[in-house]
Amino acid sequence: MPGLVLFGRRWAIGSDDFVLPGAFELFVRLVWWIGIFVLYTVNKGQFNCPGGGLLHIYLLGLIILLASIICVLCALVYVSMQGTISNPGPRKSLPKILYTRLLLYFPEFIWAVVGAVWVSDNSVQCEKTVINGVTGAVIASWIIIIFTIIGVVIVFDPLGGKKTFYLPEPDGVSRDLESSHSEQLLYSVKSSATRVWEKRIRLLCCCIVQDDDHRVAFTSIARLFRTYFSDTDLVPGDIAAGLILLHQEQDKMESCPKEPEEVLCHSPSSLVTDDLDVELENAAHYMLFAAAAYGWPYYVYTNPYTALCKLSGDCCRNTPTDCEITGSDRHNFHFGSILKITGLQYRDFIHISFHNKIYEIPFFVALDHKKEAIVVAVRGTLSFEDILTDLSADCEDLTLEEVLENGFVHKGITQAASYIYGKLINDGILNQAFTIAPEYKLVIVGHSLGGGTASILAIMLRNSFPTLRCFAFSPPGGLLSKSLADYTKNFIISVIVGKDLVARLSMPNMEDLKRRIVRIVANCNRPKYQILLRGCWYGVFGGDPDDFPTELDGRNQDALTQPLLAEESLMVHRSPSYNALEEEPHLNSPPQYPHLYLPGRIIHVVEESSSKTLCSSDSKYTARWSNESVFSSILISPKMITDHMPDVVLKALNSLSQEHGSCLSC
Repeated sequence: MPGLVLFGRRWAIGSDDFVLPGAFELFVRLVWWIGIFVLYTVNKGQFNCPGGGLLHIYLLGLIILLASIICVLCALVYVSMQGTISNPGPRKSLPKILYTRLLLYFPEFIWAVVGAVWVSDNSVQCEKTVINGVTGAVIASWIIIIFTIIGVVIVFDPLGGKKTFYLPEPDGVSRDLESSHSEQLLYSVKSSATRVWEKRIRLLCCCIVQDDDHRVAFTSIARLFRTYFSDTDLVPGDIAAGLILLHQEQDKMESCPKEPEEVLCHSPSSLVTDDLDVELENAAHYMLFAAAAYGWPYYVYTNPYTALCKLSGDCCRNTPTDCEITGSDRHNFHFGSILKITGLQYRDFIHISFHNKIYEIPFFVALDHKKEAIVVAVRGTLSFEDILTDLSADCEDLTLEEVLENGFVHKGITQAASYIYGKLINDGILNQAFTIAPEYKLVIVGHSLGGGTASILAIMLRNSFPTLRCFAFSPPGGLLSKSLADYTKNFIISVIVGKDLVARLSMPNMEDLKRRIVRIVANCNRPKYQILLRGCWYGVFGGDPDDFPTELDGRNQDALTQPLLAEESLMVHRSPSYNALEEEPHLNSPPQYPHLYLPGRIIHVVEESSSKTLCSSDSKYTARWSNESVFSSILISPKMITDHMPDVVLKALNSLSQEHGSCLSC
């Protein structure tokens, strides 16, 4: 529902978000009240000790205060349970209850101070049990007060005061948007929103050295977040409920039997199957290099019990000087991990860069004698600088003579590819490699951010090395425009596992997800707390997806294209405080966030079945050629993150490669 309005400003919490925290506090307060009541009853008439008079007043006042708070909490939880996400009418009295609850914090604070003074008084000589009970009550009071302050800080919306100005008027009076005063106010809202997001990003990146590139990136990313969150009035609880509903809705659709035509369209011919088996074997081999680029964090993650012992044995060895190493690699941990993961020797490495800044990511160049290839492996996201590179999602042109229509590319990833391109060509790294192995072919690999960077780097090097190949593992979805994506189908292979979130990430897909969340949340006829509880149970214990009734049931297809009133209450496209945040694009300029696609031909690996035991798990995978339309929508699943992890990708590819090898031997 729209954010709760208190003290004349909007807060990042809904009136139906108090059920679960309120019930938890109610349970704590009840146990606390029972304990204090028993303590007072047992010791009644025994307050003659020094300090006993103040103790009697404190306990009696605390019993009355806790009883008042319990009554208010009962009313708060009951009212918050009423209505639905998009129907806050039954909860209209909740702000008054909240004001009452907040007023009770003043006497609670005073009583906590009184209790602390009494406990700290050395002249008090009452029974040990009483002193311990009061000490526990004082500690509980301060804990609740501190957590309440933290909660207020979390749900505080810095733009709440400006946004509430544009909430719909009760009498439906519309404001004159053409007035100069309104325009100035809208500009102020837009500037404030950008500054707020920029401050949040700076706070998250406070540990890294910030230069001009960082400041430009902060502003660009702040505008991206401002634009994305500017046209809805959803609170985090609404988004969580929407994701739960979408997850269960998708599971219901997947459990439905497929049409025969849909099954046939996914059945490749024998020729395509042979080609797929070859590419899967190559992908399994080169995924080792992409994973090795992560260095010791990946090696320790995949070998938690033995990695440190193995690496510590190599940390004191002198690294041969045949390989050029740039950047910091303390104790030789990164290089030692790369050697153990790839199985190569020191002499097989041409260049290794551990240098990491925004738009400048680590990579290494090595000789792969098994495949007779010069491999350029680019590291994926592993630092705050890499995250900033990922989030610099503006589009820029990439000029190529071979492509009739110049395409758009992800700006941050393109700058990272340009950095590596300059190192490989201008510093003569590739010339050095081909001088050593002139008959070898060039292969560029990477995972996640490294996969996207490797793809754009392959496009840049295609003119100079016509036979190069690129394997992009789990690359970002919003990477190349349609013309460039089609151009790369001859030399780039993208490998996607399951419901990988990153492979489906693009601004159009995120906008689509936002619309789907708003639609399913607005049309669900269940209270939010029921959705959250059922979703947690379903995620942990499984079972059948819940069939939540919605207002969409029984509507004809034409009516489904029209938004319901509940949807419009959560979307503020026509609200000046949000709609004005969108700058009008120039007629001759490209859209800021056009549709971008995955690079090259796409292999989609899907887990068909899995069996888990106490110490191990076994999964069976299938793979098929896919197309970019399959990844045009974000799928909500517990595996949407784990399917992206490099160890999961490597495990799936190794499983398919071994299965293919066993079939050939048979």
